[in-house]
Amino acid sequence: MRNILILLVLFAGFSACTPSSTESTDLSELSDEELEALAKQLAHEYIITDGHVDLPYRLNITNFRFTKEFIGIPIETDAGDFDYKRAKEGGLDAPFMSIYIPASYQETGGAKEFADSLIDMVTGIAESHPDYFAIATSPDQVEEQFEKGLISLPMGMENGAPIEDDLANVAYFHERGIRYITLTHSKDNQICDSSYDDSGTYGGLSDFGRQVVEEMNNVGIMVDISHVSDSTFYQVMELTKAPVIASHSSCRKFTPDFERNMSDDMLKKLAENGGVIQINFGSGFLDGSLRESSQEKRRELQKILEEQGLEDTDDEAKPIIEKFREENKEALYSDVQMVANHIDNVVQVAGIDHVGLGSDFDGVGDSLPTGLKDVSQYPNLIHELLKRGYSKEDIRKICYENVFRVWRQVEKVAQSI
Repeated sequence: MRNILILLVLFAGFSACTPSSTESTDLSELSDEELEALAKQLAHEYIITDGHVDLPYRLNITNFRFTKEFIGIPIETDAGDFDYKRAKEGGLDAPFMSIYIPASYQETGGAKEFADSLIDMVTGIAESHPDYFAIATSPDQVEEQFEKGLISLPMGMENGAPIEDDLANVAYFHERGIRYITLTHSKDNQICDSSYDDSGTYGGLSDFGRQVVEEMNNVGIMVDISHVSDSTFYQVMELTKAPVIASHSSCRKFTPDFERNMSDDMLKKLAENGGVIQINFGSGFLDGSLRESSQEKRRELQKILEEQGLEDTDDEAKPIIEKFREENKEALYSDVQMVANHIDNVVQVAGIDHVGLGSDFDGVGDSLPTGLKDVSQYPNLIHELLKRGYSKEDIRKICYENVFRVWRQVEKVAQSI
């Protein structure tokens, strides 16, 4: 019996050291059909993390309640871009749930309470559906839960307004599970200037904002520079002791007049910092030429609906909208190939270690590109990258390793401090 056990152990060790057939395959020899099959395989073999999914806010505005009676949401639903069933189909394992705080809370107050309510929603979803979801506060947890077949729900807070004017709230939100904070959103806030706001309130970071960045380093929260002004970005680069992320941004090279995206010089600085940009899938983020044409087409569709006395939410409007979108898709939507172009640009400018995925699913409305309309379609992007010569190691880095490296380094910096 003992000899049999020894043989089994030796065989197991040999098997573990033997590369799979895909690892030893020359990808250049594969047909397109074989590359497509490999893309689907890799989407489920590797962890896929997405830096920004706006499910909590979407559910908030539809008065979602996280009870078992509502098992159809977010387990399986026709609404929005994310649910468990589609995520499993696409291989998505760790979508960062965006705790999005509209800039209006900076004027009305209540930002912290609203953030808490969305955090409660996400934790409630995981608690109500423990066979499907689990909260994650570290890369190690994501990896453990991936092995169990669970979808991890790490959280990032979009807009630092809930920190208010109390530095202690940085540690408070870390305790609540927040693992990145987007410093601001559509308006300058108490921390810094926004790329969408031309007020230039501070010329970058406020004095308090500098303290916030330092405290985020101290407690182990990733600094997210999506949405910030250029001056804010460069000041963060000078100040931070840890690498940063852009949780859902794209390349300004393809959208020259859109400051919300990152310039090539910023990408180089990000690489020097060791950070990662996670590419936003919204068509307006991908192709500057579509920003004007898509707005024009949406006004045209709105006029058609108004002439028939319809709202876009009416059942009678749905076939009209679908037909219009199909007939005008080239003017309305970018495509999966353009997402790959942005990844190509980051790789060329900053290197393969500095790019990831930050779709903005459920956050960019009807502007998602052809081939990436919801969380079931990540394999389409992997397929496109394989066709362009990306290796399996490259794909693994893009899917999760780059972001996990930053996340772990942020933890390490906090521990050293």
